[in-house]
Amino acid sequence: MAAPAEDSAEPAGQEPRLRDTPEDICFEATANAIALHPARPLLAAGDVDGDVYLYSYSCTEGENRQLWSSGHHLKSCRDVAFSQDGQKLFTVSKDKAIHILTVEEGRLETRFPKAHSSPLNCVLPIDANVFATGDDNGALKVWDLRKGDAILEARQQEEYISAMAVDGNGKLLLTASGDGTLGVFNVKRRRFELLSEPQNGDLTSVALLKRGRKVACGSSEGTIYLFNWDGFGAASDRFALRAESIDCMVPITDSIVCVGSLDGVIRAVNILPNRVLGCVGQHLGEPIEQLALAPGGQLLASCAHDQKVKFWDVSALAGLVVDDYRKKKKKGGPLRALSGKALGSGEDFFADLRDEPEPEAAAGSDSDSDGGD
Repeated sequence: MAAPAEDSAEPAGQEPRLRDTPEDICFEATANAIALHPARPLLAAGDVDGDVYLYSYSCTEGENRQLWSSGHHLKSCRDVAFSQDGQKLFTVSKDKAIHILTVEEGRLETRFPKAHSSPLNCVLPIDANVFATGDDNGALKVWDLRKGDAILEARQQEEYISAMAVDGNGKLLLTASGDGTLGVFNVKRRRFELLSEPQNGDLTSVALLKRGRKVACGSSEGTIYLFNWDGFGAASDRFALRAESIDCMVPITDSIVCVGSLDGVIRAVNILPNRVLGCVGQHLGEPIEQLALAPGGQLLASCAHDQKVKFWDVSALAGLVVDDYRKKKKKGGPLRALSGKALGSGEDFFADLRDEPEPEAAAGSDSDSDGGD
């Protein structure tokens, strides 16, 4: 069972303290996946034991609350996602099952027990009735709840499907894979369109930027690959971060993404011009599993191997202006702190980041990593 964040004992008559961000939510097992409700301050989390939790979160101290938990999955819960109307929660697991729960009660409403032949890794709601799932063996399925079955099945990629994204019209579905390729599928016509050429390392994440004209993919080698919307065959640009990996990515604005890495640092990165803007937050030395952005774009949530969900204030990112002019920077300097909880003073935490200066590599440069397995 997860333990709610500790309540603070307030002296009688004293107003509860307001914080910039909600308190950490602590779990007894590592949370693999998190999602934030599209309209309300609710957080869903799935852990390595197969349990799923729903919390309400608040910037008032002591007000985080566990609303319900569900133990229906037999193995690790790999991904969670709210439906677009916020009434249902989709969960997928290593046990090959898809569960659809009611958000209000946590009641299991729909279950596909053997949805794939391999363990499931990710889920993405596309519209009110259609959603997609990807598994460890590179298989993609698109499901229609009205039919109660898959309407598209494909296995074009050789390794696990790590992440998915869909355009605003719900027409083209993009899949990032551990084989280094980006897959493109036409949901409306129920067919496979094309596969990009393989990039270096696993592709771990995918995000639409620049009003849908650009697609960014993170890789296990710490490189962001950019694709033009009409040019998925080959990357148009690449940007090597001095990070061990990019394990998850979430768009904050049309040009800025936050990326989580194996080193526990959450970096804010501007795309075109390509810049590492600084550090939003960190789980000290613990690999980050997933990031989620709250409605309104003010709060970012992260989960990591420290068995905590943390919240970060990213409201300042929307006001940052990045121009093409590149100032010469000292090598080996600390990342700029972009939130009040980011340890950017150069003391303790950042003293350990000897290999984490802001990259000097200009846009379009090749990855400076050593190559993956």
